[in-house]
Amino acid sequence: MSIPPVPRVLAAHLPEAAPGTTVTLRGHVHRRRVLSAVTFLVVRDRSGTAQVVLRADEAGRTDVPPEETPIRVTGVATTNPNAPGGVEVTAPRIDLLADPARTPPFELWRPSLGAGLAAILDHAPVSLRHRSRRAAWEIAAASLRGFRDTLDRQGFREVHTPKLVGSATESGADVFPVDYFGRPAFLAQSPQFFKQQLVGVFERVYEVGPVFRAEPHDTVRHLAEYRSLDAELGFIDDHRDVLRCLRDVLDGMVTEIRRSADEAVAVLSPDLPVVPDEIPTIHFRDALRLVGAPADEPDLAPEHERALGAWARSEHGSDFLGVEGYPMAKRPFYTHPQPDDPRWSNSFDLLFRGIELVTGGQRRHRYDDCVSALRAKGERPEDHAEYLSAFAHGMPPHGGFAIGLERWVARVIGAANVREVTLYPRDLHRLTP
Repeated sequence: MSIPPVPRVLAAHLPEAAPGTTVTLRGHVHRRRVLSAVTFLVVRDRSGTAQVVLRADEAGRTDVPPEETPIRVTGVATTNPNAPGGVEVTAPRIDLLADPARTPPFELWRPSLGAGLAAILDHAPVSLRHRSRRAAWEIAAASLRGFRDTLDRQGFREVHTPKLVGSATESGADVFPVDYFGRPAFLAQSPQFFKQQLVGVFERVYEVGPVFRAEPHDTVRHLAEYRSLDAELGFIDDHRDVLRCLRDVLDGMVTEIRRSADEAVAVLSPDLPVVPDEIPTIHFRDALRLVGAPADEPDLAPEHERALGAWARSEHGSDFLGVEGYPMAKRPFYTHPQPDDPRWSNSFDLLFRGIELVTGGQRRHRYDDCVSALRAKGERPEDHAEYLSAFAHGMPPHGGFAIGLERWVARVIGAANVREVTLYPRDLHRLTP
């Protein structure tokens, strides 16, 4: 009669095993240390690492597989105060679960990878195994949970909209053309039009998905493909309702990082922000005056954003600053104007530690206003007939925002380049791996 296999124990749970019991680990060989009388083997799985000890007289000691080889280890849980968690595995039997691994391009057991960013990204499938690279995505994953959980509690519905579209979402922005069965199509720049239409269905919607921008930026903060965290809500009074919703989302994201990504926080030691009860806000025209920019400046330059971030920290003790009232001339046609002065918009950018993180605001919701705005931009309303159909059949006052996940994570952990926190970056020069 065959002996049933011993259930797998995760490395993080090994300290819970009673001394003397038989346990099985499954993971990668993280590190080998072969000494004259003993060999130490560190096994890494999704939860952490565990130590395996082979004595000089034990069979298999000379056949310890190379680092990164997937293995199964069955042995005895043994108390050792010097082992991770105070417990190690002794008298082990080691079974290879794949061919012996080739020597990796990095020594993954070291505290840092010790390589340039280009080499790290070229070997992403392996470099992502390093604890610092893994930890960055754990921060991202926790942020996503916080985003979803916060909006779910507020009655939002998660939606998924097409990423192949027949026309550009925002005029003036570069798009990636696609041959769609012989017809021209584009990769979606955002879910903007769809999420607005779906406000008429669910009132409150959100989406997490890729967006594509064919803008030839080669900077540390731009990607050609990134993850966008979009939300849209109906029956609002103005853009301030949107900003309040955004504030709750950011607070939920930070809270979830603290709650479920504690190991990643321990690895990276990020300066997690405190989201204020009310995000301080300044009008665009006052922001220009504050940074000494000309009154007719149509947008904020990066140096202006940095100066405003420093001002928000100094005057309000806040890592966040909302800048509202951007000129209508610089906003998409669907942006709602400021009711008392149509030169300005009911829109905002949220600066996070001196860098733009979020764009949001109130949208136009009346059909005739949308048509007039399109014509004023030199566009034909008939080219947006599908989008406008929802407005012709009645849409409530609504607005929304979009957060760039990679930019958020980079700012949270203090990464100098968004590519450091992106699993497989796509930019002006990189299409692989």
